[in-house]
Amino acid sequence: MDTTVQVRQRGSLTLPADLRERYGIEPGDTFRLLDLDGIFVLTPMTPMVPELAWEIERARVEAGLDTAALLTALREERARYVAETYGDD
Repeated sequence: MDTTVQVRQRGSLTLPADLRERYGIEPGDTFRLLDLDGIFVLTPMTPMVPELAWEIERARVEAGLDTAALLTALREERARYVAETYGDD
């Protein structure tokens, strides 16, 4: 596809409606702009936090851990890491 877009006064670009529809682009979606020596590549940023949160929740349920047990294990692991990394002061 070959199309022309115009940079607005505040630096905004408007993507053509057919592209937004084809790729399911919604208001508020986030993109990364790569500058390859003057060739701009626009790629969608996939929100990883919600995806990661669901994966952690799935693993927690599969392991049979409740939230309190998970937090306790995380605190213990953090304390072990700090002791190994920075010593037992």
